[in-house]
Amino acid sequence: MTSIVIPAHNEARVIGRLLDSLLADSSEDEEDGTDIVVVCNGCTDDTARIAAARGPRVRVVEIPVPSKHAALRAGDDHARGFPRLYVDADVVITGADVRALTEPLDDDTSGVLATAPERQIPLAACAWRVRAYYQVWQRLPAVREGLFGRGVIAVSKAGQARIAALPPLMADDLAASLAFAPDERRVVHAARVVIQPPRTWRDLIKRRIRAAVSTAQVEQHHRPEEASARTSTADLKALLRREPGLFAGVVVFVAAAVTARRGARKAITAQDFGTWLRDESSRQN
Repeated sequence: MTSIVIPAHNEARVIGRLLDSLLADSSEDEEDGTDIVVVCNGCTDDTARIAAARGPRVRVVEIPVPSKHAALRAGDDHARGFPRLYVDADVVITGADVRALTEPLDDDTSGVLATAPERQIPLAACAWRVRAYYQVWQRLPAVREGLFGRGVIAVSKAGQARIAALPPLMADDLAASLAFAPDERRVVHAARVVIQPPRTWRDLIKRRIRAAVSTAQVEQHHRPEEASARTSTADLKALLRREPGLFAGVVVFVAAAVTARRGARKAITAQDFGTWLRDESSRQN
């Protein structure tokens, strides 16, 4: 049985679209092999009610603490099987994509312990600088190859044991990606997840500040050579050699990186890894 754990903190605006997508091509029979657990952590809105209204295929667990790490571990306590998926509440993925992600994990000879889907990022409603940023970001080697920034990670039983041992970190997806060697993780090209980007420059910077702070925290728990998911000047130069037309996008990308680094400096110096800068623009319907 595949288990899907969805941590959700005040996600009433978006939890329904994810659950509807997961359930759309699934049987009502619980024996079809999919177990969905929504962990409402510290919710003060209708997230739990909306999730429970999707029927018996969705089990709702409520915990009082607004903590994604605590929600993930509570989800593990209630989940029934493997492979196991951890899915952010604000993305959209289908049951067919779930099945594509779990296929490599069912093969004991593959050596694959963790998988993630290809990203689909709809940019039409975003400001031009946000579109330019993501045109560059999506082409970067670490972004293409890593499991982070996808809102979904699937793991085998052995893979789950490895990430469950990780400390509570803001960048839980980056830490999970780095927990696996390249031959132990796989981006499954047959699977897609829709990730809503920030719509405004201000919200993009808020998200990048969070990424800068959380990456610094991850790096404190790894040797430098293990924790690198950063973009180098060489990466950008190589990208421009391949696609000179992205010059304006690279300028925007660098501006965002510099602005975010400055914005993150205070939190990193104070070791403030608990303040979550949430992007509400990506949760608009």
